[in-house]
Amino acid sequence: MRRTFLLAMLGATCLSGAAMADDGKLKIGLIYSLSGPAAALGDQARNGFLLAAEQIGDMGGMETEIIVVDDERKPDLAASRARELVERDEVDFVVGPIFSNVLIAIHKPVTESGAILISSNAGTSNFAGEECHPNFFVTSYQNDQNHEVMGAYAQSQGFDNVFLMAPNYQAGIDSLNGFKRSYTGGVASEIFTELGQLDFSSELGQIAAFQPDAVFTFMPGGMGVNLVKQYTQAGLTEIPFLSAFTVDETTLPATQDAAVGFLGGATWAPDMDNDANRAFVSAYEAKYDHVPGTYAMQAYDAAQLIDSAVRAVNGNLGDKDALRAALRAADFESPRGDFSFGNNQYPIQDFYLVQAVKREDGKFQTSIVEKIFEDYQDNYAALCSME
Repeated sequence: MRRTFLLAMLGATCLSGAAMADDGKLKIGLIYSLSGPAAALGDQARNGFLLAAEQIGDMGGMETEIIVVDDERKPDLAASRARELVERDEVDFVVGPIFSNVLIAIHKPVTESGAILISSNAGTSNFAGEECHPNFFVTSYQNDQNHEVMGAYAQSQGFDNVFLMAPNYQAGIDSLNGFKRSYTGGVASEIFTELGQLDFSSELGQIAAFQPDAVFTFMPGGMGVNLVKQYTQAGLTEIPFLSAFTVDETTLPATQDAAVGFLGGATWAPDMDNDANRAFVSAYEAKYDHVPGTYAMQAYDAAQLIDSAVRAVNGNLGDKDALRAALRAADFESPRGDFSFGNNQYPIQDFYLVQAVKREDGKFQTSIVEKIFEDYQDNYAALCSME
């Protein structure tokens, strides 16, 4: 799956075919999971980036070409397609992906080519710490952090027997580590499921038997949809359901009322009270007819980040030191509010407890309940040698 977009001041026009090398052109490759059960996540990210690009027009003041490829959630395939983007298409930036195992696969081919890699979602701990790289930026979070929100909330509620569950890959491991960094109470059980698992009858049986104070889980995409529906059908809703990326704007259209009231950790929600966010949410809903989630917002910011940096260097993409400095300045208005980069080029930002709600128009979204962390930097930045 490959699509090429050429942007001009009047917006985006979809073309097909390979990219054309042109030194006077800003070239960006987007690599997201756009097929299979995870497509809803990749669709939001792609749509958020393209919305910002269309609003901006010539990004950085340059004629812009955007190449969109599907990683199919396959690390080996993603690495191959990332190499094509930087070697054949000679893109200046690669933006993506959704999944952490895909990020690990594409990181080296992109960053060692000299291109800039901007992850608009995956934020693994290794690249936040000792493996930080000057050509790698993140517009989302470090994977642990949203889960740390839920650990802090569970701690504040006095829970002392929490059931933990996540898929067995890097982001799942990071999620439970993050939760336990903020939570010091007892653990009823800690389970790693298969990535892509859709039947949770065995795990739900264990939850019913343990009767924990709460359940904490990280199950993105279709995994989260099935888990929430099966959790409700199993009559377990009296046990508080805490999560991150399990109940959000990508899953709520499918889970709907089954998820209302469930709590999550996030950097943002569609009802964030600032002008930049109101404009973003309004434009996104008008264009795509569904509520944006964090995947869309973070990719929207990735586009704004590129635009701000390329403008700052007057389109001189060959001066990598100046370009990286301009990226680190993060001179744009994020829908989430305050945003800056730490020394490891991961964000410093606020984190919130959010709750799934049903809007008056019948649509579902998350809504901010309270701020948990302010100007919070991840715990791995001290291990990064960059200053």
